Amino acid sequence: IYAKSENGGYRLTDDGHTIRDLELSGVALDSPKRKNLFDIAVKGFAVEAAGDVLSVRTTQENFAIRKHALIQSILSVNDLFYTASATVRSLFREDVEAWMRLADIRFLTNVPFIGKTGYAHHFDFAIPQFKGEPERIVKTMNNPNNDSAKSLIFSWLDTREARPSESVAIAMLNDNERAVSSAVIEAMKHYQIEPVLWSQREESLKRLAA
Repeated sequence: IYAKSENGGYRLTDDGHTIRDLELSGVALDSPKRKNLFDIAVKGFAVEAAGDVLSVRTTQENFAIRKHALIQSILSVNDLFYTASATVRSLFREDVEAWMRLADIRFLTNVPFIGKTGYAHHFDFAIPQFKGEPERIVKTMNNPNNDSAKSLIFSWLDTREARPSESVAIAMLNDNERAVSSAVIEAMKHYQIEPVLWSQREESLKRLAA
């Protein structure tokens, strides 16, 4: 991340590295699906995209919060690497949403929550409390690994204290192409995040549909 003075504040930027890295990896933002995901990853965090550069405008007072937003946006855009046709056959988040709709699960999409630190954290779905089941906050992971698990754990720990005490975090993990590491699963469980393997999603249907 680069920072430069601008009108009494700062401009934080990735200097175009994120998008150029995607393009060098063979992932062009030229399909409607990828463009839509890119818009969510950028606009959801109030990040500006000019050409191939991602940036935010900040003041000294909100520097940490805006830097956090830029980092989260960069991570989300970088995840588009896993939408390459050679890596996955379809977009995992769309698969999860289609399955939830087919199962008549009531949910909100692309839900932002402000955590205890003041940082905004975006989750893919939120299922409201209903008939004894608590609020369920869902994050999809197309490529579950240590980095994505750490990011989710931080988001949940920060968000949990600002949500009702009975709220539950659920991670939908794509195991279509490869097995999910037991270390990733155990780390989530340790922080009270319920991991659901995509291959075993039907086992969690009753809990989600309530």
